[in-house]
Amino acid sequence: MPLKTKEKTALVFGATGLVGSELTKLLLSSDHYDCIKIFVRKESGLNHPKLIQVVNNLDNPEEIASEITGDDLYCCLGTTKKKAGSREAFEWVDLHLPLKIAAIALKNEVRKFLVVSSIGAKPDSRNFYLRTKGNMEQGILALDFENICIVRPSILLGQREERRMGEEFGKVLVRIFSFLFAGPLKKYKGIQASTVAKAMIRLANTVNKRVILESHKLQETGSLR
Repeated sequence: MPLKTKEKTALVFGATGLVGSELTKLLLSSDHYDCIKIFVRKESGLNHPKLIQVVNNLDNPEEIASEITGDDLYCCLGTTKKKAGSREAFEWVDLHLPLKIAAIALKNEVRKFLVVSSIGAKPDSRNFYLRTKGNMEQGILALDFENICIVRPSILLGQREERRMGEEFGKVLVRIFSFLFAGPLKKYKGIQASTVAKAMIRLANTVNKRVILESHKLQETGSLR
């Protein structure tokens, strides 16, 4: 009789966002995991035998530290300054909260940490958004995880629950001028959120090291059969 594969648990923060919702659906149907634990501010409405929902407003992730246990943690947290209401609130969601979650996960011996960043992320960027993402990346890489995967998608394509007018306009332009994104510019081509999600799952289950993937490499990885 063949030995049973080790049971694995995936943890997802940001499970109701554009990438996170696609990721959660794929994880629930994946043979790689026996348990999918999502951390949400309110009930997601999902129902599945493999699903566990941890409902918490995430104002203080230490309160749920005992729940942040498993094998692979997928961090898909993200907001906008407009939705957050201030720079400080934006930085909490996109910088400080991922770092706090990662620190707890490391202490709880979570094996891999995968996080959605952004194309152009740099700690010294003049752009506030890209600087915040760059500082988040830098903070994650400073932690003692052996396996880290940072993904840097270009503009995300897909249907969000809330409409972001600037982003919607950007998506239209990306589709119209997609033929221009070739050669050195190909990493700026828009990418489907579902493709990012597929790439993250593949990376979690095939790569054992620290990697940073730009958008065009995500496209390639997420398109593999």
